[in-house]
Amino acid sequence: MILLTGATRGAWLVERAGRWATVGGVAGTGFEAYARLLHPLRAHRTDPSALDEWGNPVDVEHTRWRWAEVARRNGRVMHPLVQWFRISDNEQTMDWPDGWRVDQSDEGWFDPEDLAGLTTHLRVATRTPEDLIIGAWEGTGNPPWAERGRNALARARMQMHWPGRHMWSFSSSLSELADPTWAQRTVPGWESSRPGQKGPYTSLIWPEDHAWVVASEEDWDSTIVAGSRALVDGVLADDRYEAFEVHDGDDLSWDSDLLNPRQAQRPSP
Repeated sequence: MILLTGATRGAWLVERAGRWATVGGVAGTGFEAYARLLHPLRAHRTDPSALDEWGNPVDVEHTRWRWAEVARRNGRVMHPLVQWFRISDNEQTMDWPDGWRVDQSDEGWFDPEDLAGLTTHLRVATRTPEDLIIGAWEGTGNPPWAERGRNALARARMQMHWPGRHMWSFSSSLSELADPTWAQRTVPGWESSRPGQKGPYTSLIWPEDHAWVVASEEDWDSTIVAGSRALVDGVLADDRYEAFEVHDGDDLSWDSDLLNPRQAQRPSP
């Protein structure tokens, strides 16, 4: 992965940016089909009989859950525009009498392992699998020289101006992304602002032939795959993902979940 000093290769996508908080506002408009992939949840089980040195129960099992398990436990409904805020307890960690609890859903982070699996679908849907561009929101890191530079105009020319998100661009390939350890490799000229992350976060990914886009917007806990009908059908049929078909005008905000009512606030302790 190499940091690029220009943003012209993203101009085509910026021209197709949809309204903020919509599918098209995350991944661009005009693609044949779209899939929404819900980010898996980290789940932990505590055993009351297993205590640490201070007498507190310890976790004895760790795994990943789909949102559907939380919805089932809370009597909620799964659908394409389901929102974590509506199926959980006001976005707080949930726990149940059987010892299981789940963490807050991850926003803006598509796990490298999941992305690696997705490359099998992406590869057959592009003519340029080894020529990708990655857009990384500047809030997740910066080149060292960008912090020192005082020429705001020069900095602006080097960034891709996605609505509401100024991004740095990187060159990459599907072969690189197929190895999930890429996220832990230092990228020359890049300083990550997130703990434990050396490489850039993948806010936007697209091939040189513009056949598809993978988008993980910083404020959403799902990733959008936009592309051909065949690509999206393949992703939807892959049981490694909790995925739903959506459309470029669909709302992704909390208020888009019309099937699950707002839950009552818990009283303050």
